[in-house]
Amino acid sequence: MFASTYPSPAHRLPGRHGAGSSLYHQVGVETRMTGATPHQLVTMLFDGWLEAVAQARGAMRSGDIATKGAAISRAVRILDEGLRAGLDLRGGGSLARDLNDLYGYLTVRLTQANLRSDEQILDECQRLLKPIHEAWLSIAVQPAAAVGFSHLQRAA
Repeated sequence: MFASTYPSPAHRLPGRHGAGSSLYHQVGVETRMTGATPHQLVTMLFDGWLEAVAQARGAMRSGDIATKGAAISRAVRILDEGLRAGLDLRGGGSLARDLNDLYGYLTVRLTQANLRSDEQILDECQRLLKPIHEAWLSIAVQPAAAVGFSHLQRAA
């Protein structure tokens, strides 16, 4: 579902990972997505966003303008087409509206980071998204065996 929208950046790096490696990575992503819960899919979006921002930072440091632009574009697409598109603005109340506003702000700031090659803006974006990412991870559904049967282990 998202694999074609968010391909691995590895296939664009000259001298590293050939087309076969990129295909292998894409198949791995698609396989993980096939069996993933909605929660896991959103987690994958957050992880992809963090990866894209890290790649943009590295490209800024090395002066690789093309890779920086591609990485920031990927991060913006993840925000807009993934995280933001999944919000229920009608039924989600103020939380959905606040997240929508945050994702919009991050999109603007990432664009500014790209134009200015400014790592401090990347730092700001990561600081703003980190609590959301951590909160999302904390609400992961526990496996049924761990939740539903823990009382039986104590009783035995």
